[in-house]
Parts: sequence; C-alpha cells; structure tokens
Amino acid sequence: MKITFAKNALVEATNTVMKAVSNKTTMPILSCILIEAADSGIKMTANDMELAIETKVDGMTIENGKMAVDAKLFSDIIRKLPDGDVEIKGEGEKINIRCEKANFDIAGRNSEDFVSLPVFDTKDYICISEFTLKEVIRQTIFSIAPNDNNKLMTGELFEISGDTLKVVSLDGHRISIRNIKLRDKYEDRKVIVPGKTLTEISRIIPGDAEKDVYIFFSNNYIIFEYGETIVLSRLIDGDYFKVDRMISNDYETKLTLARKDVLDTIDRAMLLVRETDKKPIIFKINDEGMEVSMSTVIGSMKEEVAAEKSGKDLMIGFNPRFLMDAFRAIDDEKVDIYMMNPKSPCFIRDEAGSYIYLILPINFIA
Repeated sequence: MKITFAKNALVEATNTVMKAVSNKTTMPILSCILIEAADSGIKMTANDMELAIETKVDGMTIENGKMAVDAKLFSDIIRKLPDGDVEIKGEGEKINIRCEKANFDIAGRNSEDFVSLPVFDTKDYICISEFTLKEVIRQTIFSIAPNDNNKLMTGELFEISGDTLKVVSLDGHRISIRNIKLRDKYEDRKVIVPGKTLTEISRIIPGDAEKDVYIFFSNNYIIFEYGETIVLSRLIDGDYFKVDRMISNDYETKLTLARKDVLDTIDRAMLLVRETDKKPIIFKINDEGMEVSMSTVIGSMKEEVAAEKSGKDLMIGFNPRFLMDAFRAIDDEKVDIYMMNPKSPCFIRDEAGSYIYLILPINFIA
C-alpha cells in the first residue's frame, strides 16, 4: 500500500477516529487504527467493540491495500511531522511514514484481525441538522449518571413518535428532556444511546445548521452518518424509566426570571463552594421577588433577584451546580420555574414543552 496526504487532512481524520480507540484492552488490535486505500478513496477506522468511527480522508492512492497501526503512536507521529505532504507505505506489518526530511519506520499489526463495521439497513432512519443534534446533546448530556451503578442512567433515551424526537437523560437527582420537531414523520421507536457515544459525537461533529445527520437504527446499534464520517455505537439494553410519570403540571408557586440574572447570581454564590461541598443554594420567594443565599465554611452571601411570582411564598434549597447546568442549557431570555413545596422537585420548562428540567430539592435548616 502507498498513499499520500496533506498533513492537515490526515491530522483531522486521525483526531476523529481516535475517539473510538480503546485505551484499556487485552486485544492489541483494538488499540489500532485501520487505514484502507482503494480506487474509491482512503478511509480510516477505529473500533473498540462498543463505539466505532469510520471517516474518509482526502488523499491520493498510489497503491491499494490496508494496514493496522498503533493509534497513539501514529497520532503522535502525525501531529509532530513538518507541515507538508505525508507519504505512508505499508508492506506486510511494516509501515513507513515520510514527510519532508522526517522518516519513520514502525511496526504495524495484521489488518485481517481488525473488526470491520457491521452492515446496517439504510431504510430505517431519521434526519436532523448537525446543529440540532449537537445542541440537543449539549442541553441534556450533563444529566446522565457519571458511573455505571445503573447502566440505564449512563445513556440517553432517544424516543421517536411521529414527527417528534424526545431526548431524555437522568441521574436520580434530576431529569433533562428536549423535544425536537422533525421535518418528516417516522416509525415510532425507543433506544438508549450511551452517553460516551453522544459526548464523542458532540466533540467531532461540526454543528453546521445547513448540513444533515442521518441516524440509522438496527437491533443492537445506532449509526450517525454525516459528511464523510460514520459513527456506530452499541445501544444500552433494557427498558428506560417511565419519565412521564415523574412529570407533573401541578404547582403552587411559579417564578418568571431573567435567565442571565439568576445564572450570574448562582455563579457568584459558587465562589463560596468547594469541590466537595454539598451546601444548598437557598431561594426565598415572596411577593417582593426572590432572595438567593449561600452559606459555607468559606463565607456567606445574599442577593436579591428580580422575579415575577404567582402563588404561595416559598423557601427551597437546591444543588447550585444542577441549577447552573439547566440554566446554561436554556437559550430563552426569560425562564419559568414551577414549584410545589420545599420537598418536591421544581420544573423548569417553556410553554411549548420544547424543554423540561426537573431538579430535586435539598433539605436545609431555615
């Protein structure tokens, strides 16, 4: 095999597929990138058996073939090459990388051991813009559980119903829901997508509002295809939580706030919070507005925030980080918060129902 690339194209493609390289594995081939050159073009693939990424690379094929190369070593070499054209030759398990005066000879692995991407049905899909997918991940991913004590909580529910895509995440303390209107109607389905997959997609997808992502479904996989790149992921098995039963339209106190004002206030309060602190931020709500307060071993603060209130007066405490995550995910200038009492969850949502954030309160001594 013999191929040449512009360095920038090679670096970009390598960075993309590196997201699917296994860092800890007893199978050395899973720590490799597969490079294939054919008359139809050059593509690079990485596959850790849970997540696989394949992308086409702009380059010129001089001699067809394929080779498997250690991903980390290959990435480090490519990044540090001089700016210029890169030539890669492979013969058996010997690989030569040349750029201007730099010349590397490294060992490859048997490319036949590499696990190729499974064939999938291209008829079962939905289509949304890159921008929409990137945004919906940003607006929900923070609510997944950080560990796999409950596997379902480490993923997000993708539920398609007619022309609506609902994306849900939860970690036992909060729930994030986004409802996206699709351009067409599709077959109803529910799948649970690993949070790791969505995090990596949000990092590599450009987010162009004018370009589309095709999302394909199979029995055990979900596939995201955009531009010259395919991201394939195993789904999480199981029945997702009955989230609709946790959502209520009842409330006794409603607040309407300027999102930036309350976000800035919480941000200032967080100056008194250490990484391990579990101190709540307190909202004291009455007809005059809302007083926000925080007290920790570092110090204390109070600040008045303008708010339109309807219903009962209320004092309630929350994890400040959870509130910040929700307010940062919302783009509206004005935000509505619905509450029942100091022990019931609050709901942050818009009238159209395009987003819902549920946050459980924290007990505190008034």
